[in-house]
Amino acid sequence: MTEAPGVRLVVVHPDKEVLAQAAAARLLTRVLDVQSVRSPVHVVLTGGTVGIATLAAVAASPLVPAVDWSGVHLWWGDERFLPDGDPDRNETQAREALLDGLVAEHGLPAANVHPMPGPTSVATPEEGAAAYAALLAEHAQGAAPAVPAFDVLLLGMGPDGHVASLFPGHEGLTAQGTTTGVHGSPKPPPERVSLTFDAIRAAREVWVVAAGAEKADRVAAALAGDPVTEVPAAGAVGQARTLWLLDLDAAGATSPE
Repeated sequence: MTEAPGVRLVVVHPDKEVLAQAAAARLLTRVLDVQSVRSPVHVVLTGGTVGIATLAAVAASPLVPAVDWSGVHLWWGDERFLPDGDPDRNETQAREALLDGLVAEHGLPAANVHPMPGPTSVATPEEGAAAYAALLAEHAQGAAPAVPAFDVLLLGMGPDGHVASLFPGHEGLTAQGTTTGVHGSPKPPPERVSLTFDAIRAAREVWVVAAGAEKADRVAAALAGDPVTEVPAAGAVGQARTLWLLDLDAAGATSPE
């Protein structure tokens, strides 16, 4: 199979455990490949069961020491608007699974970890979104939208087809700029901060990672190009490549491309 610019590739693994291991190996290989031609590398992390399992698999990989972590910046696609250290924050789970170890043992500068602000430092999701947009702009390369050139942007997908904190029928789907404050999320907690589609689609590569039979219908709908208002994952597209990394249950009747 030839991978061309703008290609969409569907990769199916036998179960969620293998999916996490394979996604981790693919991510480390991609970071190493990018570092062979440019620096810094910008990666956007995701939460969720498979997202955090992927980070834990990265932590256990023998490839970790091969990466120059001093040249890697880590971002988030969305975050629950909860205090720093809350166990339900994507950041907290990512630090426990991988990031604290990279900082302590592998030279990742603490300043290269860019969590989304919560109520510890800002009053509202909108203030958190504005602060994160300003931070993204500091690392942008001049072109609109004002975000870094994300080399890999990881996204999980919910059973309703949402990605980041962009939910079906929700006003966040049409948010302008690079970030948005979210209220009334159908999945608790109701307040969140999220990248917008403008920011997501600016990534060089977008990887949607999904596992479980309960997601199969929405995976099929997204790959069929259903409206983003109904299946937000359909709008998660990378500039150079879009990867759908699935387990067999989530793939359902979907055929690898």
